[in-house]
Order: sequence, then structure tokens, then C-alpha cells
Amino acid sequence: MSVITQLPTFYISTPHTCSYFAEREASTVFVDPQNPADTVTYNYLIRVGFRRSGDLVYRPQCYDCNDCVSVRLPVAEFEPRRSQKRIARRNQDLEVNILPGEFRHEHFDLYKNYQQDRHPESSMNDDNPDHYEDFLFYRGIDTELVEFRLHGRLLCVAVMDLVADGLSAVYTFYDTAYAKRGLGVNAILWQVEEARKRGKPHVYLGYWIKHHEKMHYKIQYSPVEGFIDKKWRLIDRDLFR
Repeated sequence: MSVITQLPTFYISTPHTCSYFAEREASTVFVDPQNPADTVTYNYLIRVGFRRSGDLVYRPQCYDCNDCVSVRLPVAEFEPRRSQKRIARRNQDLEVNILPGEFRHEHFDLYKNYQQDRHPESSMNDDNPDHYEDFLFYRGIDTELVEFRLHGRLLCVAVMDLVADGLSAVYTFYDTAYAKRGLGVNAILWQVEEARKRGKPHVYLGYWIKHHEKMHYKIQYSPVEGFIDKKWRLIDRDLFR
């Protein structure tokens, strides 16, 4: 593993309305966009709770809230729940292809349909391909796209970064007509098994927010670790049911 020799320059945003709780204010610390983090730097930053959105490498740093917790799955200890095993079996008929992280029209069409169905009011519901690329890809990181197909039909795409100590699940989008398959869950289970095959100890899932319903799913995997008080600690999911 390469060693970081110099930390990048960081900035902190002015307070702004929280994306998850409209009644709260949020602040974000981020890497200088004019000097973006390279692969070695990002490998270090993701281990101390940072995340990326496109080429913006950031971490929440709010003055009176610490609800956003970076979480990851320890691959060697991971045990799928019974419901997750059923989802994996349900999707055994899917063909999986791993592709380089670059724009493809078929993927973009699936992404647009997913956003229109699941997030119609979001700024992500956008038919501009440049915005799609800016959101998912980052020139300083090795990124792969994982396709899941049923008899040739594209059902799901998982975007994942390759980092020194694992895989980082960047984003997943799918054909919502097949939502009963649990395609999002299946994509995470697949990434855990892929990390195991590659000898990688972790799968990073981004931020879990304990009081936010849409982010609750991230502690439905067990065991799960959170970066809390500057240290990775096991999270007892039973406390948050």
C-alpha cells in the first residue's frame, strides 16, 4: 500500500440547509477542487470517513450534529441475513459484467428512468449526460461499472471504486419495474463477494444517518462498522431497529 506523503488543502463550506433534515444546518469539509485528491490520497481519506461525489471529496462536519456516520462492511466477518440470502438466490439468473468506469448511453438511459421514478423532485433527475458523468466518475480514482442483465436486458448498474483496502459502493441504479428482485441489496451482496475474491477486507457504503429512514438500510448488513470518534467501531444495529 502506497503511503501518503502530504495532505491536500481542505476547505469548509459555509452553513447551508441540510440535504436530509430541512430544519437543520450543515457544513462540509472538502478537498480543494483545484488540486483534487489522487488515488493514494483518496485511499487514505476514505479510511478516515471521507467520501466522494464525482470529483468532490468531502466529509460532513456540522457544528451541532454528528448523525452522518461513514460505514463499511468487514468482508471476512460478513454474514447475510435470511432475507438477503433469499434476494441473492432470486438473482442467481442474472448475468454479471464488469466494465471500465466510463459513459455508456444504455447506462445513462437506465439512470434517467430510475431518477424519474424514484427521485422525481431531485436535482439528480436530469437528462444532461455531463451531469451524470460529473456525479459518478472521478479521474483520480479507478472506477468499475457492474452490469446485471436478465437475458440480455440491463436491469441494474452498480458503480464502485477500487480502493487500497476494499471496494467503495458509489451508487446503484436499476430498472424499477424489477424492484421486487431487490436489485440494490443484491448489488451490495455481490460487491461483498467480489471484495472477498479480490482479497479486499472492506466494502464502503458511504454515510449512514441513524434518524433518517432512507439511510437506515445501511445497518441491515451485519456486521457493520462506523467511523465514530476517529475510530472504526462495530455498530450494534439492534439499538436502531
